[in-house]
Amino acid sequence: MIDQIHTIIGQVKSVNGSRLSIKLSDDFKSSMPIINGIVYRIGQIGSFVRIPLGYAHLYGIVTQAGADAIPEKLINKETFEDHQQGMRWISVVLVGERVRNRFERGVIQYPTPDDEVHLVTIDDLRIIYSEIDSESSLTVGQISASESLPAHIDLNKFLSRHSAIVGSTGSGKSNTVSIILDAIASNEKFKSSRILLIDPHGEYNETLKAHSKVFKIGADKANNENELKIPFWALPYNELFSVFPGTLKETASDSIRVEIQKRKIESAKHLNKPPLEHSLNADSPIPFSINQLWYDLDDFEKQVFNKVKVGTDTELQLVERIEDGDSEKLIPSQHHPPATGGGNPNINRGAMGILTYLNGVRNRILDDRYKFLFDLDDYHPDIDGNVKRDLDFLLSDWLNHDSPITILDLSGVPSEIMTSISGTILKIIYDSLFWGQELNVGGRNQPIMLALEEAHSYLKAGENSISSRIVQTIAKEGRKYGVGLLLITQRPSELDETVLSQLGSLIALRMTNSKDRGHVGSVMPDDLNDLVSILPSLRTGEGLVMGEAVKIPSRVKFDKIPYAPKSSDPLVSESWIKDKPDSKEYEELMLRWRNRKLK
Repeated sequence: MIDQIHTIIGQVKSVNGSRLSIKLSDDFKSSMPIINGIVYRIGQIGSFVRIPLGYAHLYGIVTQAGADAIPEKLINKETFEDHQQGMRWISVVLVGERVRNRFERGVIQYPTPDDEVHLVTIDDLRIIYSEIDSESSLTVGQISASESLPAHIDLNKFLSRHSAIVGSTGSGKSNTVSIILDAIASNEKFKSSRILLIDPHGEYNETLKAHSKVFKIGADKANNENELKIPFWALPYNELFSVFPGTLKETASDSIRVEIQKRKIESAKHLNKPPLEHSLNADSPIPFSINQLWYDLDDFEKQVFNKVKVGTDTELQLVERIEDGDSEKLIPSQHHPPATGGGNPNINRGAMGILTYLNGVRNRILDDRYKFLFDLDDYHPDIDGNVKRDLDFLLSDWLNHDSPITILDLSGVPSEIMTSISGTILKIIYDSLFWGQELNVGGRNQPIMLALEEAHSYLKAGENSISSRIVQTIAKEGRKYGVGLLLITQRPSELDETVLSQLGSLIALRMTNSKDRGHVGSVMPDDLNDLVSILPSLRTGEGLVMGEAVKIPSRVKFDKIPYAPKSSDPLVSESWIKDKPDSKEYEELMLRWRNRKLK
């Protein structure tokens, strides 16, 4: 053990809960002492200090250094000379305690004024970081203070207590996500691991290719990609009709809701295991034919009637169609136009006046961009609502394959419905795991991590969207049912504060935006919000790891993933030395643009 006298750097002068003000010793004229041949830096923001208390040793993190670290009550009492030496003060936040060789987070005792403060040596760090449960830990990089020490994350707490990875563009965020997911997927012990990554931009398809099954709109089968299908009938009523352009009056919406509920009740009777009728509503994930619904509503709106006298009464008789349509092909029926001046034939007084809206519904169903919702192959209901494959097959296809990671590549989803689609996916997953919690495929027996890339794009603060609501629910209740969240974002200031407050662990990479830093500081665990000041100076791929997933808050240099995510910046110097491409490629560019296809 290094001589304790050689490691003394100062004394405690003020104790305010877990925050300490420490005056550095004048004996250290240099801020870079050499002990046993190793150079140490005293007072570095984010570095550790140690305070011996009998058999125990308290550990803290330096959050301030210099004149700003002098306690306010002492400023007026300090002499001018002391102010001149204001640089000899540091502020420290206590984070853990070691008794003999066992380190634990939190403290049960506090120092008193004039207690000695020591710098933390390599030997101290080895004791702290050596207490790792190899059965539940992930190695993701090296401790920046000593790159010979591996950085570990506790998988149990990282998943079950929810986590976030935040950082500006170019900070190494995508690489950090890839390293963590790869560390889980490549560990043969976790043979039943389940990770669902919602990826709005298709960044991770190649990076995690060896450990993932990719579902994508316009999948490249030759590249082992699978076509992404999200059955429209699995969407809640409001989310389904938010897909269509235009708005419905409340009375018309209520009528259509009732009609869909009736059709789902009838369709449910054809399922292999029909549910109880009284449990079904318009939001239930039951197949029904939206083509037939559109046809029937459109036909009803166009109906005309002749007024016919029967004795002393006048009755309405339905006028036959000029021509029947085709519901499967979305060809509307043809009716006689109503007469002007109130004569026969007369308009349908029961019509809701939604023909324009129904035209929008038809166009949207036929739109190639929405094939993943309405052109469903084996999930497509026939006129009676029968399907060859039900939602259980879809869930099994997403969650019960040979690869530990499922990537849902939403890059082909139209931006105007991204919120509804991502929220619906999360709702399908969460509801299935909630209701199946006691089964072997439920979250309790086989937990799942839901990783949400670019979370700010569909999880905005103050927004009452399905994605915001379901993520809030998962953040509050998911841990009870084995559902863990991993939020990944470059704009934490836009995220819902309710969700951020539920995070047990936080990885903060380089961040330059002051608003985002302030938001991160407000949710930093362990009272370490002062550390946001060092975020702009972090190296690419380096981050502060805080919270329950680590023994002690640490500055970590993450490993580099072999295949860089697609979000990596192009190497301009390499690209610009090549010959210019053939101008004929612009013709292909226009074809892809007009076809809305990347390949």
